[in-house]
Amino acid sequence: MLRGVSITARRGNVVSLIGSSGSGKSTLLRCCNLLEDSQQGEILFNGEPVRWRGAGAARQPADRAQVTRIRTNLAMVFQSFNLWAHMTVLQNVMEAPLYVLRQDRAEVETRARELLDKVGIGDKADVYPAQMSGGQQQRAAIARALCMQPEALLFDEPTSALDPELEQEVVRVIKALAEEGRTMLIVTHDMRLAADVSDHVVFLHNGRIEEEGPPEQVFRAPQSARLKQFLSHSQAA
Repeated sequence: MLRGVSITARRGNVVSLIGSSGSGKSTLLRCCNLLEDSQQGEILFNGEPVRWRGAGAARQPADRAQVTRIRTNLAMVFQSFNLWAHMTVLQNVMEAPLYVLRQDRAEVETRARELLDKVGIGDKADVYPAQMSGGQQQRAAIARALCMQPEALLFDEPTSALDPELEQEVVRVIKALAEEGRTMLIVTHDMRLAADVSDHVVFLHNGRIEEEGPPEQVFRAPQSARLKQFLSHSQAA
């Protein structure tokens, strides 16, 4: 359960959410994308507040068109890839721009192939997800998110399902996106990734923000005992 959490991701910023399992990181990310309904508080996208109806457990977005519009501008990359098994990689990347945004097929295909090249799997366009490694599937999921031309990217533990070698393939792509100035919210267990790419790091504990600040402060000079303990365990692992 999240309580009293307030964060801001400004255009071009990378905000990383860290903390132990159950601390509320993924829940917060899902609330940002309106995949979960919050019982109170406000969510603003480009200064526009989400409109709600009801209260408490019965609260839900009041304007489904607004929800759709916000979601099309906030592309989410999941831990488990969530690629369509019956579609080729290229078809996976093209699906949402074609059928959600109703964009021109030739334009979408050109963009999709460019993005697959960008994430280093251009040669996998015509294969199916099951024929790819986990790292390749996650890079395909990133290309799929980028093909929607979102204003921000939301990453939910993008490397936690991968072994260390494949993890680095995905980390390189995320670092390149950060260098481009992409707006990103990243839930991650990888402290090196958070330290390298973030403008701001938020440490969550028991559904609250225990500590936050620039990465050099959070990782090199933590103030709270709980954060110090968390980082010592992370480094030991």
